[in-house]
Amino acid sequence: MKLIDKIFNTTFPVVLGTVSTLLPNFGKAQNTKRPNIVFLLTDDQRWDALGAMGNTIIQTPNMDKLATAGILFQNAYVTTSISCASRASILTGQYESRHKINDFGTNLIADAFSKTYPALLKEAGYKIGFIGKFGIGHQPPGSSFDFWVDTEAGGKGQPDYINTDKNGHQIHDTDTISSAIQLFLDHLNDNNAPFCLSVSFKAPHEQDGYPPKFVIQSKYKDYYKDVTIPEPVTADPKYWNKFPDFFRTDTNFARARWKGLFGTPELYQENVKNYYRLITGVDDVLGKMMKKLEKLGIAKNTIIIVMGDNGMFLGEHGMEGKWYGYEESIRVPLLIYDPNLPDKITQYKAQQMVLNIDIAPTILSMAGVTVPKSMQGVNLIDLVENKIPERTDFFYQHYFLGGPKIPREEGVVTTDFKYMNYIEYNYEELFDIKHDPHETTNLANDPRYFTKLKTLRKRYKELNHEFGIPSTDWKHFKSSF
Repeated sequence: MKLIDKIFNTTFPVVLGTVSTLLPNFGKAQNTKRPNIVFLLTDDQRWDALGAMGNTIIQTPNMDKLATAGILFQNAYVTTSISCASRASILTGQYESRHKINDFGTNLIADAFSKTYPALLKEAGYKIGFIGKFGIGHQPPGSSFDFWVDTEAGGKGQPDYINTDKNGHQIHDTDTISSAIQLFLDHLNDNNAPFCLSVSFKAPHEQDGYPPKFVIQSKYKDYYKDVTIPEPVTADPKYWNKFPDFFRTDTNFARARWKGLFGTPELYQENVKNYYRLITGVDDVLGKMMKKLEKLGIAKNTIIIVMGDNGMFLGEHGMEGKWYGYEESIRVPLLIYDPNLPDKITQYKAQQMVLNIDIAPTILSMAGVTVPKSMQGVNLIDLVENKIPERTDFFYQHYFLGGPKIPREEGVVTTDFKYMNYIEYNYEELFDIKHDPHETTNLANDPRYFTKLKTLRKRYKELNHEFGIPSTDWKHFKSSF
């Protein structure tokens, strides 16, 4: 590993991270049939923090442009709402119960990495790059990539938003990532090898601390200043007070973080705006990248995918964070822009239920690479072209830490109902998400819904048998956060 300013004799603001060299014959993929692929992953961006999804306040013009010209998935979910597990699911196309990344310390071992979409693309002749927060374990597979910029400082934890370069200048993490993308694209050469670049932002994740905070770039400080953000329906204290005693504690991570970020009306306005400002910063990076692709003459052969790794409570139900099976936590933005897709599936708002485990098989299929049987997701292009059946439900699982900090949860999400079970306490929730999208009323004890509850309990047992993790394995989970 060498610092990138030594490799290319240029100034580059990576301070704590590591950067690997580009391998020989790193390809431009111009005039080749195999597409270039760029996968952009935001951290904690929920599905409705996007203009194209109906948010009239947030400014995301570049994401919106791609969503309008491509496929915008209206119902995209994660199977586990925590970054380490979700990122492993994205790479492997597998549920947490199969890839077994259950905490922040477990590494993706070499054999497991060999079956991820980057490794399989490399085997098929792609040049692969990674920029940003890998987010899995403490020994990320940097040497396996042709281009590697690690903003986590070698997998040692969440990157800081503000770092200092060798000249003493402070650099925001989003700007570091933007510079790395430009450098990657600047050093493509003229042969025909296609590339896949995976970019993982810290934004809009909060900076951990007591209290946590959203650290924005100064150029966005006046964005949204004259706007009043409407409070969520379930911000009313009565919704927090509805939770059972085991959940309604100050040791619950979601409640503890709520106090420091959304605990007063003033904090709520300040921090939702900062959350939006961080996303707008990511959107500008996307716009800059799109201009570079055009300048290089490779935009017409480059697929761009944008997704969030999990959602985020912004005060809903009196919480901040993710983890639990509510829409704000498990539902994420997802768009695919492929300039060479047939007209019939471009400019398409897809209603199908799709998952983070679908990303790897979709990327491989787009590249013409065989999808291994170990992947549990589907090719989303086949789905929108009606070549495969639509998904009617999926299994949700979250096991990290456990109660009282983050009570463990499993459940079934369907297109109109949601069943969740806090498995350490056998506490059930049933929501009619079609008619109660804010999940205000738990119907588990309503006799009118007993038949529905019984049906979903049965389905839960079936999916739990296939995808769940036995309770005897919980003790092996690490409790560091």
